[in-house]
Amino acid sequence: MRSIHSGVWRPEDRAESRYRYLPVDVPPGARSLGVSLAYDAGQGVLDLGCLDPDGQFRGWSGGARSEFTITQRWATPGYLPGPVTPGSWRVVLGLHRVPPEGVSWTVTGEAALAVPDAPEVGAVATPARPPSRNLPAPPGLTWLAGDLHSHTVHSDGALTVAQLAVLAAGNGLDFLAVTDHNTVSHHGELTAAGEAGGLVLVPGQEITTDRGHANAYGDIGWVDFRRPANEWLSAVDARGGLLSVNHPLGGDLAWLHPLDERPPLAEVWHSGWWDRTWGAPLAWLLAWGADTVPVGGSDFHSLVQPERPGHPTTWVACEERTVDGVLAGLATGLVAITESPTGPALLHIGDELIAVDADGTLLVDFTGRRRPVRGDRVAFAAGSGPHWLEDHRAQVLALSA
Repeated sequence: MRSIHSGVWRPEDRAESRYRYLPVDVPPGARSLGVSLAYDAGQGVLDLGCLDPDGQFRGWSGGARSEFTITQRWATPGYLPGPVTPGSWRVVLGLHRVPPEGVSWTVTGEAALAVPDAPEVGAVATPARPPSRNLPAPPGLTWLAGDLHSHTVHSDGALTVAQLAVLAAGNGLDFLAVTDHNTVSHHGELTAAGEAGGLVLVPGQEITTDRGHANAYGDIGWVDFRRPANEWLSAVDARGGLLSVNHPLGGDLAWLHPLDERPPLAEVWHSGWWDRTWGAPLAWLLAWGADTVPVGGSDFHSLVQPERPGHPTTWVACEERTVDGVLAGLATGLVAITESPTGPALLHIGDELIAVDADGTLLVDFTGRRRPVRGDRVAFAAGSGPHWLEDHRAQVLALSA
């Protein structure tokens, strides 16, 4: 059974409602559902997703894909396999960029009795891990090196979950949060890929809108990105996860959502902070609230782009090397950020700040006080608020909550 919808979206349509829903009828006995979206991507940007007849989330690919398939056994990355329930499914279109002249579009949905073959997945090599770094830690805890922002083929990334795990482990990471856009379809692959790669893969999702992005960490189910940001925070908190404001100064992706309460984490050090003599990220952190825990993320998508997992590296003091251990460490705020797994580090341990491999740098606090670092492992009395290391050009090299 085939359903076809077409038309022209105009700025007035986007102003009226950011998301549009198109019915696709699925008869009893259907075993697969395929949907395609055709439009001129040079005219605008339309996002694509799907809800089942019960209104349950079945997938999202944003502007990264123009078609998807859902079957009982497998689905296009970004979408959830499972029952192809008879009834009226809804294709979700996000009107992301609509020019003044409008954008013409056609959506075709087809339910079929046959199940197409699943795409083949290539083998993945075993990673060669560099030696672990020995950093001083609070009693009973270990600093784990990680990255809290990455993408796979389940949204707009180029690598599979398994391939990403191998890359991250080879870069010396102990954990990696996989945060595909507006979907949790990758969560089912994380445990096996993490075990094969020798690192902890943390379930995540990047809640993505045109007014800002946020990462939700934890195996907490899908968070409805169509709802107000206050509801993201309450839903993530109620389900035992952690929410982070992403790249709050990220150009046209900067954070613009109003919030009644602040999330516990903020991605202050993003891969886009190339010129770290630019003090705006730290200024934002101090204005937002010094009690917010700063974190970092590479926002890795593809090997053809400059970003790499672990650049920057977020270090978390953990009791155990597990997803729960990483989340618990983040919740306590025992976090440090370095430019890479081997870069100078600034660690908050008890009443001290310890600068490691940072000889010749300056320790700076939010009052502007600067103290020289002389030696490869130097302890200072810790004050309140964030501290960071910078070089003689005022380039930030490390950050501690």
